[in-house]
Order: sequence, then C-alpha cells, then structure tokens
Amino acid sequence: MTNLIALLMLGFVLGIRHATDPDHVIAVTTIVTRERTPLAATAIGAAWGVGHTLTILIVGGGIIVFGWVIPPRLGLSMEFSVGVMLVVLGIASLRGEARRIAAAGSMQIEGERHAHPHAHGDYVHSHVHGHHPEAHPHAAERTPLGWMDRMLGGRRSYRHVRPLVVGVVHGLAGSAAVALLVLAAIRTPGWALAYLVVFGVGTIVGMMIMTAMIVFPFTRSGSRFVALSGGLRIASGAISVGFGLFVAYRIGIVAGLLTGHAQWIPQ
Repeated sequence: MTNLIALLMLGFVLGIRHATDPDHVIAVTTIVTRERTPLAATAIGAAWGVGHTLTILIVGGGIIVFGWVIPPRLGLSMEFSVGVMLVVLGIASLRGEARRIAAAGSMQIEGERHAHPHAHGDYVHSHVHGHHPEAHPHAAERTPLGWMDRMLGGRRSYRHVRPLVVGVVHGLAGSAAVALLVLAAIRTPGWALAYLVVFGVGTIVGMMIMTAMIVFPFTRSGSRFVALSGGLRIASGAISVGFGLFVAYRIGIVAGLLTGHAQWIPQ
C-alpha cells in the first residue's frame, strides 16, 4: 500500500513536469499572450489541463480496462496532429501581430494616437488607435477570432474553448505512452486509473503555474505590455511554427507515417 501511495505521489509530480514539455509550453504561450492578468492566464492553463486530462483518462482508461491496442499508424497520426496544430497556432499568432504592426504604421491620427490592451468581444489585443473621434484600423468584428465570436454570441466561455481543444489534441498524442507506462508499473486496474487521475491533476496544476508565470511580466504596466507582449507573440509564433514543422517531419518522415514504413514507439 505504501508503495502504491508513493507511486501516486510520483504521478502528481510527473504530471507537473509533463506540463512543462516544450510542445505544451509553446502551444499555450501562443494563446496566453492575449491575456492581461495572471488569473485569466491561469484559467487558460486550467482549461488546457482539463482537456489534456480528459483525453488521457478516456484513451488511457480504455487501454488499461479494455485492453485497447493502438495501431502504430494511428499512434503516429495522433502525434503528427500536434505538429500540425503547433504550425496553425503559430501562423495565427504571427498573422495577428502582423496586422497590428501594419495598422500602427497606417494610422495618421496626430495627438490622439495611442495603444493599450482592449477587447473586441472575447478577443483581447493591442494596436494603435484613437478615441477622439473613435478610430480603429479595423472593424470590431474583424479580428482573427471574430467569426467564432459571432458563432458563440460573445459568451465568456469562448476564451476557454481553444485551450481546451489544444489540451485534448496533446492528450491524444501522449495518452498511450502514459497508459503503457502505468501498465508496466501497476497491474491493478483501479490503482492504474487512480494514477492517471493524479497524473492529470498534476498536469493541470503545472500548466496553471506555467501560464501565470508566462503572463505575469506583462502585467506591470500598460505601455510595457504593448511592446513586450507583441515581441512575445512574434517569438512564440515563430517558435511554434518551427517546432511544429520539426515534429511533423520527425513523425511524418523519420517515423514513417507518410512514407509507408510506420514505426511507433510511445515516448
């Protein structure tokens, strides 16, 4: 019993460490840089962690309880989807920042031009604009997420949908490896499932800490927020695209998903 409790505690610690994996941090950074407070960023991290944990419980539970076997090509496809998602998130972040820079260069409102974080629906961003008279370089609904704003009617829960989906995708890529690791150490299904739950809780806590740490430096002052958050969006977007392409190459070419010789070893 003591050994099993110690193993559960280890699962919690490993869950926290799992949240700091490079692909997880890169993906959530492209989302959380839009937030203005550590509390809001922590909510984003929690949403990611919940999505990740749900997938691990479903897929990992199926492997443990029902003996599901994941074919190599399916396992590689789940990991390949992470690379694709990182590229998409990175491009979206870079496009949003490019629009902001272009808008700042085109604004010609002397004496009234300024920039600060502001919201269009649930989308928070910064760009140069004026208030007297009101002048924005784009219509309120024309934001990278404007179409989703219209679909969901401006519901506050909208901002948590994207990190939840990202967490689900990451969970798909990692759930088999986590479950197989558990099977190697714990033979009792009940305790193995308990390990997955504790591991998931640790992942949620770890990502909440990470997102709060990412956004905290940009809450100190409004003017610094504009410059620093813009630079972080560019950096995180470029890193996300580059790392996503690397993951896609490693899975698609090296591991053989796209070449017809799939070799999958869960990691």
